[in-house]
Amino acid sequence: MAGGNATRLRPVTYITSKQLLLVYDKPMVYYPIRTLVRAGIKDILIITAPTFSGSFVNLLSMEGQKEKENGQCGEFCGVDFTFKIQLAPKGLADAFIIGEEFIGKDDVTMILGDNIFLGHDFSEEIKNFKSGAMVFAKEVPDPERFGVVEFDKNMKAKSIEEKPRKPKSNYAVVGLYVYDNKVIKYAKSLKPSKRGEIEVTDLNKIYLKKNKLKVNAFDGTWADAGTFDALNEIQNEIRERKQKGEVF
Repeated sequence: MAGGNATRLRPVTYITSKQLLLVYDKPMVYYPIRTLVRAGIKDILIITAPTFSGSFVNLLSMEGQKEKENGQCGEFCGVDFTFKIQLAPKGLADAFIIGEEFIGKDDVTMILGDNIFLGHDFSEEIKNFKSGAMVFAKEVPDPERFGVVEFDKNMKAKSIEEKPRKPKSNYAVVGLYVYDNKVIKYAKSLKPSKRGEIEVTDLNKIYLKKNKLKVNAFDGTWADAGTFDALNEIQNEIRERKQKGEVF
């Protein structure tokens, strides 16, 4: 999911998409794509806003051309990209309506184009997914900025709230979601929130009510790179990790 207007990053995002901004030595969108590819996902739909959609096509197509030009495999060799436009910011759950034809009868994983994960491998969790919904949570100092999950004593999800004034826990739901094929039907049933969007939190609540939602808390770095401070912090961490020899 790589749409939106990124108003918090203006004036930079007047001239390019947030997800195309440079994060150390790679465009931001490379990092979430790598998370999917490491999990074995090779059919990827990129959903963008209209303004810079051509830039995503040019960028990701170039990786395929490298193989033809010099005989070397591109950054995402073997990945099949499809592109769709979200004409207006109708919410994250709208991705499953836009992507209905692409998803077909399969299960689906959605990752947000401005979410960067370091130090945790999600591949086994995604590969072993069977049914229902699976999301991931990270303990944060400012949970009121995110969707917040409340756990019982056995770390089973009790409730989920979107940007609550008084969070019931410090666990934020991060931008990586795995759903069975029923997600398309559920997304179509949602009513817009007060801000006029169909919310992914409301989608998760449907699965929670049916006792079909699994929430996995994880260690490692998670960056929601939608502010200048967050961008600066994650760039510094990536630079430090690369200097120590880590490969991204």
